[in-house]
Amino acid sequence: MRKLQKFFEPRSIAVIGASAKKGKVGHAIISNLVRFKFPGKIYPVNPRGGKMEGLKVYKDLLDVPGKVDQAVFVVPPPVILETFRKAAGKMETAIVISAGFKEIGPEGARLERELKEIANNNGITVMGPNCLGLVNTHAHLNASFGAEMPAEGNIAFLSQSGAIIAAILDWSMKEEIGFSKFLSLGNKMDLDETDLIEALADDPRTAVILGYIEGISDGSKFMRVAEKVSRNKPIIITKGGGTEAGAKAASSHTGTLAGSDSAYQAAFEQCGVIRAVTLEELFDFAVGFSYGMMPEGDRIVVVTNAGGPGIMAADAIERSKLKMASLESKTIEKLRNVLTPTAALNNPVDVIGDADAKRYRDSLEILCRDRNVDSILVLLTPQEMTEIEETARTICDMASKSPVPVFASFMGGLKVDAGRKILSRGGVPNYILPERAVSAVEAAVKYGEWLKKKKGTVPKIRARRAEVDGIFQNTLDLGLTELGDRIAQRVVAAYGIETPVTELATSSSLAARIASKIGFPVAMKINSPDILHKSDIGGVKVNIQSASEARAAYNTMIDNARRYMPQARIEGVTVQQMITEGKEVILGVKKDSQFGPMIMFGLGGIYVEIMKDVSFRIAPLTEDDATEMIRSIKAYPLLCGARGEEPSDIDAIRDALVRVSALAMDFPQIIEMDINPLKVMPKSTGGAVSIDSRITLSPGE
Repeated sequence: MRKLQKFFEPRSIAVIGASAKKGKVGHAIISNLVRFKFPGKIYPVNPRGGKMEGLKVYKDLLDVPGKVDQAVFVVPPPVILETFRKAAGKMETAIVISAGFKEIGPEGARLERELKEIANNNGITVMGPNCLGLVNTHAHLNASFGAEMPAEGNIAFLSQSGAIIAAILDWSMKEEIGFSKFLSLGNKMDLDETDLIEALADDPRTAVILGYIEGISDGSKFMRVAEKVSRNKPIIITKGGGTEAGAKAASSHTGTLAGSDSAYQAAFEQCGVIRAVTLEELFDFAVGFSYGMMPEGDRIVVVTNAGGPGIMAADAIERSKLKMASLESKTIEKLRNVLTPTAALNNPVDVIGDADAKRYRDSLEILCRDRNVDSILVLLTPQEMTEIEETARTICDMASKSPVPVFASFMGGLKVDAGRKILSRGGVPNYILPERAVSAVEAAVKYGEWLKKKKGTVPKIRARRAEVDGIFQNTLDLGLTELGDRIAQRVVAAYGIETPVTELATSSSLAARIASKIGFPVAMKINSPDILHKSDIGGVKVNIQSASEARAAYNTMIDNARRYMPQARIEGVTVQQMITEGKEVILGVKKDSQFGPMIMFGLGGIYVEIMKDVSFRIAPLTEDDATEMIRSIKAYPLLCGARGEEPSDIDAIRDALVRVSALAMDFPQIIEMDINPLKVMPKSTGGAVSIDSRITLSPGE
């Protein structure tokens, strides 16, 4: 782990490029250090010398007495490189605010590589370049050009975008939310998101880690560190660059190549990272987690003074993974004794529009003791009789005594603003809209469920690796990268996944003889590494019942392939034992640039690309990972047996997923792979058979 104490709590700072002129970044940084009372030594550096903010200005970093813990650079890249070359021994760490590096293109990338080499050779840890800087509220340190210093708190925020940090700084002031640290990554020349998450794990001032990222430097390292840190502190991340347009923007913005969004989603789920889809969600989740609100379960009760908002909250809960709590009968009786006759006593509990603070208190006292309730959401709309501020104080008081977490949504604007501030100061997470509150509770519940899971071990798979290595090497030696069905099936079989009896026919008469030997009915498929969607060109024939049908099928498929794909390499037609029973699923591998092999699972067949009912995980898979993949698709109930059908052999699917994962890990040259379909037998019969498969290799590995 990288020790970053001198980054977070330096005793001395030199600002190279300090300026007395307002509007300059060098002026903003010096002003922030002085204005927010940084307790260490501050050394402005500018060739003009003189004085600035009552401080002596040094003409060169070499003139500064002794060695500084931190050097902040706000000068052009050539000057930064010159300073690093001649004065590397004067600094322990550096923050390079300046832009003009890899984000501008090849020449900037060259300068950045040179800067990194000098820093590495001299043991200097660098944040940036092209960043906003660093803020540590508890150390009175604002080494950034952000306009304000937020209140002290327990949330740390790291970001690849300085502009987003500036926006969140402003938001924190308005919402009175405290932060421990703001850390701007910029181009991540040296320090990256994983380094900072690892350092924040040991920071006693930080309880929640937030992040905005556009790409991850080392996916495997990130998952390893994030999984460990998430066991003790929630990590909440918004990922930019998830769409094609966003990915292009991310590349031009920070020089980062955005990875597959599916891979990020899978990685986050596996290592316990909470993903916020929007910045709004990032704010909302941060509020809930910063107050330590962790429900024990998913059952929630809603208390409201208006029917409409209660219905909105109930709808949001039904759409989420939460459940509307079923109140105990004694709870309902107690509510009947304290509420008006017109009140609604079931969930949502409607205390009616004329409810005062006492009516809210009475309801909360009863509901928080119901054994079927894991959390409470209190809604308030500003009506003529509503005691907004007193009700807010009542909720804070009750929340401090409640055995279950209490969340609030004071709906409205100016009228409820004072009440919302009371809630924030009282440690009650509160949201403008009930849907946002529900989303925050759901995130907390999901995180709690992840914490309860035990980390599984990756099974050891016995396989004929030498055989697969020989197949891959022979393929690459021939200048090929695509393994068609027949050869790919040999690889699949070498890893213990059952395949049907299959032989290659190179003539219609041979097809007839093979079919007769295998036994009718048989299936026949065009065999070509260049034809992925065989059905689309009439390259698949099933339920062939005789030798004459086999001959005709062979000729038809060859003709179709030559007509529709004249450039395709056609090796012949495979004749295959017909597997008539079982449901079709798909297993796949896609090598991601950040995280390595990503395993896919879903319902198989010709409609998989249309339905897109698939799940992903990053290899290597544990058995629990594989089980979660299977259960997470929408069509999972079909595999469990619907409308009286016998359930499929889920264990066989899990075993196949683990074996495909092992294959992908053993052979990093696999960049894509499909088993489509894998026929899964009914549970009473058992087993799963790979009917068709395809593998693409990287020529460079």
